[in-house]
Amino acid sequence: MPIAGAGSRVGHNARLVFLAKSARTFCYGALGVLLPVYLTELGFDAGQLGIAVTLTLLASTAMTFMVRWPAERWGPRAALMAQASLIVVSAIAFLLTRQPWVVVAAAMAGNVAVGTGETGPFLSLEQVIVTRDAARERLTTTLSYYNLIGYAAAGLGAAAVTRLGASHQPLFAVFLLSGLTQLVAYGLMRREPVRHAATREAAGTPSRPFVRRLAVIFALDSFAGGFVVQSLIAYWFYTRFGLGLEALGWIFFGVQILSGLSLLLAARVAPRLGLVNTMVFSHLISNVLLIGVALAPVAWLAVAFLLARHLLSQMDVPTRQTFLMLAVRDHEREHAASLTNMSRTLAQSVSPALTGLVMQGAWLMAPFFLGGGLKIVYDLWLYATIRHVKTS
Repeated sequence: MPIAGAGSRVGHNARLVFLAKSARTFCYGALGVLLPVYLTELGFDAGQLGIAVTLTLLASTAMTFMVRWPAERWGPRAALMAQASLIVVSAIAFLLTRQPWVVVAAAMAGNVAVGTGETGPFLSLEQVIVTRDAARERLTTTLSYYNLIGYAAAGLGAAAVTRLGASHQPLFAVFLLSGLTQLVAYGLMRREPVRHAATREAAGTPSRPFVRRLAVIFALDSFAGGFVVQSLIAYWFYTRFGLGLEALGWIFFGVQILSGLSLLLAARVAPRLGLVNTMVFSHLISNVLLIGVALAPVAWLAVAFLLARHLLSQMDVPTRQTFLMLAVRDHEREHAASLTNMSRTLAQSVSPALTGLVMQGAWLMAPFFLGGGLKIVYDLWLYATIRHVKTS
């Protein structure tokens, strides 16, 4: 398969990945808003809803862990088609049943637990395909656009929920169509030769123990992020400063726009500062700003800190993905991507359940200090681990 060169920014397979990503994350953005309300309408209380969220996150973790074996044996294309088939099954179940626990099982099968950025099985394989189909010197830029597509499509999906009215069926039908679209997109990809781990010269190349160490470090970042999820920050602004829904809506609209811009900023900055410096120091500054949100004495200053934080907050995403893909051999990429994404998803499923307890048992600002402080520890640990690692 030809690799994208100077005359081609993105190859054939990468363009199809972008199409599949758009279709999928549009529905994930919509379902992320709709499903909690829908399950409540079907009779779930807050406790049952919490269990449902945990189950979907754990299912995503399991799929991320298991997907690397078929990907390594038959290639990412076949594994992605299997995952897309599960979305089709999930959507059909949504259309045919109103039994709440069957709906939860369908959400588990369809990997609906992910957020805008995705940390599940699709990301694990798609970033490998994009890496193999993009020019080395443009990889960070290409992965920035790949992630930006997720933010834009999910935002449009969330906005589309306001047009549904009383019927949820149209969205479930769109989810089915997205699954079929992904099946077609993945099916149209050029077949790649399966990468066997036959040659394992390790000279200058990080080993699998190194990837496992990275997985632990990345898990700390996701665990810390669970303390400062968007709903918690919105609740804090509402309680601390009395901001209403209209003000909060505009604040988080700005947050999403700036988060998307930070992906593009990463593509500009990384060639000048380097992958590691861009990844670590932008993230470090954003976490100092996060703690500043909690310490701000007035609402406008807290909002300014929050917006400034999100202008930097996603710069580590494409740079981290680029670093990981270039720090391992080609045949190890499926393993590296699936293991690190699995650790992030698993850690993500733990901390949100603790956040409410922390806020009740300690004080309202505690999650900001816990989340920001742990993320700063992550930044320093990551820098100490990777600053001397050479990428191919």
